[in-house]
Amino acid sequence: MTNAPRFLPEPPAPRRVEILVFADVQLLDVAGPLQVFATANDLAPPQAPPYALSVVAAEQGQAGAGVRSSAGLGLAAEALPHADQPLDTLIVAGGRGVTAAAKGDLPAWVAARAPRARRVASVCTGAFLLGAAGLLDGRRVATHWTRCAELAQRYPEARVEPDPIFIRDGAVWTSAGVTAGIDLALALVEADLGRAAALAVARHLVVFLKRPGGQAQFSTVLSLQTGGTRFEPLHAWLAEHLCENLTVAHLAEAAGMSPRGFARHYRAATGLTPARALERMRIEAARRLLAETRLPVKRVAARCGFGSEETLRRSFLRHVGVAPAAYRRRFREGGEGAPEGRAEPS
Repeated sequence: MTNAPRFLPEPPAPRRVEILVFADVQLLDVAGPLQVFATANDLAPPQAPPYALSVVAAEQGQAGAGVRSSAGLGLAAEALPHADQPLDTLIVAGGRGVTAAAKGDLPAWVAARAPRARRVASVCTGAFLLGAAGLLDGRRVATHWTRCAELAQRYPEARVEPDPIFIRDGAVWTSAGVTAGIDLALALVEADLGRAAALAVARHLVVFLKRPGGQAQFSTVLSLQTGGTRFEPLHAWLAEHLCENLTVAHLAEAAGMSPRGFARHYRAATGLTPARALERMRIEAARRLLAETRLPVKRVAARCGFGSEETLRRSFLRHVGVAPAAYRRRFREGGEGAPEGRAEPS
């Protein structure tokens, strides 16, 4: 019996991932997704890394300084590859420099590069570059919650959704603000390598594989309080009276208006009905109490004006996507295993 040579299968070729950057790019839009893919490589067999990673830019900076991020840190970047070169995933970062970048030659390069990619993604305001390249028309899209209205106005054929952490619409993936790029990258790894691999990466980075809730849970009160509307004094008053049984008539009286006129003008100014805005403010207050105190959920419901624990639970499931008790376990100040949050008087 002869010793025949053994022919082992070649490991699969790494998937090429390019992250597009530009001057004044948001640092975490680049570093977050890049580290997810790099960690996937670290956890894979050395002879078979799943990804080949590149950061690319139209300009590489001067004197070796790299492309300067908005945080001041220079990023080493390769020159833009030819549009016809093979590619698996193109990721477009965001940041305050995206407006200038969208007015230059980058949209044309993205439009030419995208057909060569299996999928295209944007992080945060990188969606504006995808829009300038004509890749968002007819698609569901996410971006940072503060820029959703602007994105929808600039690209009316896109269906901009303010709440999701990320959205996949066919071969185009878009994410919400900044750290949501990590969530997006983990989803891409899960699609490529399976849930077990993505979970291993998430554990190594000490992040959620799937973050509960959406970005709207972090933005409600901020958006109401910084909208520059005539109702800012009312919002400040509401924050101190959430536990009361408030009706539209009560709110109109506090605003010094008639109920009908108040409801009409309030919705025009904020985009929300008074009842919806009040519910969201109560959810925001309940989130804070759940994370920072040891008050029972029933007491939290009463203090925030929900009337009953069940009403709070239903509102939480509708707006946050998890029950109050589950939210408390995940977001408690100090994290799991830390000393309990400070007690408050009842």
